[in-house]
Formats: sequence, C-alpha cells, structure tokens
Amino acid sequence: MRQDSIAVHSNSGSGDSVKTAATAHHELTPKEVLSWLPADATPAQQDSAIQRHIKISEIHWSQQPDTLHMPGHPKGKSIYDISLPQYYRESFFSEKPYFHPEVSGGRQGVAGDPVPYTVAGDNLFTALLLGCFVLTVIAVARLREFIVRQTRSFFRVQRGNTTEFSETSNELWVQLFLIVQTCLLASLCYFLYTCMDAHDAFLFEQPVIIGIFAAIFLVYFLLKFVLYESVGWVFFDVKKNEQWGKSYLLLISFLGLLLFPLVLLLTYFDLSTESAVIYVIAVVVFVKILAFYRTYIIFFVQKSSYLKYILYLCALEIVPLCALWGILTVASQYLKVNF
Repeated sequence: MRQDSIAVHSNSGSGDSVKTAATAHHELTPKEVLSWLPADATPAQQDSAIQRHIKISEIHWSQQPDTLHMPGHPKGKSIYDISLPQYYRESFFSEKPYFHPEVSGGRQGVAGDPVPYTVAGDNLFTALLLGCFVLTVIAVARLREFIVRQTRSFFRVQRGNTTEFSETSNELWVQLFLIVQTCLLASLCYFLYTCMDAHDAFLFEQPVIIGIFAAIFLVYFLLKFVLYESVGWVFFDVKKNEQWGKSYLLLISFLGLLLFPLVLLLTYFDLSTESAVIYVIAVVVFVKILAFYRTYIIFFVQKSSYLKYILYLCALEIVPLCALWGILTVASQYLKVNF
C-alpha cells in the first residue's frame, strides 16, 4: 500500500529543511508545493499538500483614499463646484463642434439580440382595445333600452300608421361613437392582416398607418350613406329613407361589435390567417344578409320587381365593397417600403 507523499516528506529531515528555507525567503505558491510531490500523486494528495503548506492570511485593504492626482499636488476639485472659475471648468475641446459629452461613447459588454416586435406587446394596441372595451360596456349599459328597441324594429315590417321613435342627443352620440369604433376595429383588422408577412415594413409609424386605414373606412361608410340617400330621394319617399338610414347606422355598429373578438384573437392568441379571413368573410356575409333583408322589407316588400332589387343590391352593396377592397390594397402598397 502506497504511503502519503506528505508523510514521506515529513519524515525526511532534508525535505523539512528545504521547505523551511524556501518559506523563509518568500511565500510558497501552489506550483512549488506540487513540484515536491511525485509525478503520480493523486488529486487528494495534491490538495492535502497545498492545504498544509499554504495558509490563507487575512486581507488588509488599504485605507488611503484614491486621489488620482500627481504626487505632491493637492486633491482635484469637482466640476460641479460653483465657486470654481470659468477657465477651470472649460477645456480645450469645449467650443469644438465635435465635443458632445452627452453622447454615450459605447455600451459595456456585448449587445444581445433585439426583442422582435409583437402586436401583443404594443402599448398602442393595448390602449386602443382597452378604451374600446370600456366605452362599449358603458354605452351598452346606459342605452340598453335604445339598443333593444332598435333591434326589435329592425326585424319588424312597419306599416303606414306605425309610430316612430325619435332618438335623443345621447343616443345619437352613442351611435356616432359606435360607428367610429367600427372604423377603428376594421382598420386594426386590416393592419394585422397586412402585418402577417414579416418582411413588410411601412413608411410611417403604426399609429399613422392605423389612422389612414380608419379614415378610409370612415369615408367609405359616409359615401355609402350619401349614395343611399341620393338613390332613395329619387326613387322612394322620405319615411322609407329615414327608416333605412337608422337601419344602416345600426348595421355599422353591429359590425364593429362582431369585429372586436377577432381583433382580440389576432392580437393576444395568435389566430391563424386562414381562420381570421374565414371569420371576416362570415361576418361580412351575415351583415350583408341583414342589409338585404332590411332593404327588401322597407323598399320592395310591396313591389314584386325583383330586377330592381337585384340592381339595387349590386349597385349599392357589392360594387362599393369591391371598390373598398381595391382602395385598401392600393393604399397598403403605397404605404409599404418597396425594397
């Protein structure tokens, strides 16, 4: 059985004298202690030898202040001392055009990968959606009877002697808010649709792009309303035009309420593009079916002229919708950066 090398060295007097002479002149290093051991010494034997001959002493830190000035000269003064003269605070580079002490000279360490942009982490989207949700809840809670009355009258065939209910100023303001919300939500949907491709980049910031798309939707709804009124003024009476105007505003508000869940799913739950397109198509078709039904019971229920009804739908429903899609496509192409 092999003996410990430390014990072997301790038994030899010559080894103790050598080590004593070595430690008397300078402090031992781990390399010197390991050089005393045989070449086949185990790690345990090396550790034992180092612990025996090298003692960790207490560290005594210097108590002298670090003045950072030339020996024999007094301690420097701070530039924030208001009693210093002007020539002391200025330097040779103070009046130079390239002297910018406020600019950072660089970063410490290695720059990491930047966090990619996500719609869910955008404060603008979160604020818009939260504001729309809160204002919608308040509007529905305060004007519940108005919404129920408008919904019931939407599916009812009104006769000539039917009493009409006029809206109050608060109800009109709520309808205007819901229309603006519909334009905003539609613009958010189309913006998210255009952002599906990660290689696309816009010329302006996200708020500007969303505002442009919302303005396009708002102009579309206003032009359709003017077109409805113009055609209705030529072919129908004032009462029917008024009924259709109220129904049209209700349909726009209802469209915005249906688009709100889609925006939430696209923003925070990574809904696929195919599912989002199917949802939008289903919502648009459903709203158009309601518009067709309301148009029929207001204008054509007493007239069996189906040709006029088809022409009316094509001219005022299908063609403007196709024109809107074309305008949005062209506008998004002009707003994107073309590499």
